[in-house]
Amino acid sequence: MASLWDDLESLVNTPSSFSAKTGERGTIKPKANFNAVDDAEALRKAIEGLGTKEQTLIDILTHTSSAQRQLICEAYQKATGRALLEDLKGDTSGNFEDLLAALVTPPAAYDCHEVMRAMKGAGTADSILIEIFASRSNEQIKALNDVYLRETQKKLTLELKNEVSGDFANALLLLAEGKRDVSTTVDTEKAKKDAKTLYDAGEKKWGTDESKFVDILCQRSIPQLRQTLVEYKNISGKTLQQSIEGEMSGELEELLVAIVKCVKSVPAYFAERLYESMKGGGTDESTLNRIMVSRSEIDLLDIRAEFKKLYKYSLYSAIKSDLSGDHGDCVKAICGGDD
Repeated sequence: MASLWDDLESLVNTPSSFSAKTGERGTIKPKANFNAVDDAEALRKAIEGLGTKEQTLIDILTHTSSAQRQLICEAYQKATGRALLEDLKGDTSGNFEDLLAALVTPPAAYDCHEVMRAMKGAGTADSILIEIFASRSNEQIKALNDVYLRETQKKLTLELKNEVSGDFANALLLLAEGKRDVSTTVDTEKAKKDAKTLYDAGEKKWGTDESKFVDILCQRSIPQLRQTLVEYKNISGKTLQQSIEGEMSGELEELLVAIVKCVKSVPAYFAERLYESMKGGGTDESTLNRIMVSRSEIDLLDIRAEFKKLYKYSLYSAIKSDLSGDHGDCVKAICGGDD
């Protein structure tokens, strides 16, 4: 597995998912000849009829874009006086229910609710926070913050402060501000300097100065960091990921490694997360649902390609052997095809 993340050759010139426009590499495209009223009516019949017609729910909600689903929700509310989300929840259950709810929730609100879920209850589900804040663009993070403020009347960054601590908190809060540098020009000298700073703060030093890693990895632009990864390997002979894994532990290590992976390849990062969610005895359905829905209009085609490259079998076949019933059918429909 390591070999994927050690390869820096193609790094500097490959396009990054952070700059991907919605729709280009997604599996779900806007439906042609779309009519929100007709779709809302078909959903109403499927829900109100004797026994829910699950296949109808799947067909409509996985063959329309997120923006179109919002129009269906409006038409449904108008026609029935009820919220589609509530009717779906009342009519389905378990992982299938969660997945349909995710599909009819706007992306920023869905991200926001996942962050809230991660913060709820005893102990924080750090891996959800790490995945979301390491992989989202500034725009996505700002949109998430806006929804949080609108729904809770509180500032997300202030709430996060109560949940997390130490260098992990500093890193997460920098990311949650959505202020990563977005310039596309690469300053090679600065990359060399940053690489040296990281080397001096980690490998070269007795004990690690984590704050230097946090500052550089959470604030520099993606193209700049790609160059820094190359320079770091030149200085240290190791990849930055190997150094972080050797020097750190716990959530901070997990977060910084996730950032480094996303700098290299967001689709490969998600392919690996999907694989981890399905391997072994049980399935982590909530991670699987979240990734499939949140990447379905951004880069799920690229994630599928990376998955096949990494594991030698298709994402579709992994889902097929791991999930069953309506939930499995719906995830397969989002996946969109076999590779």
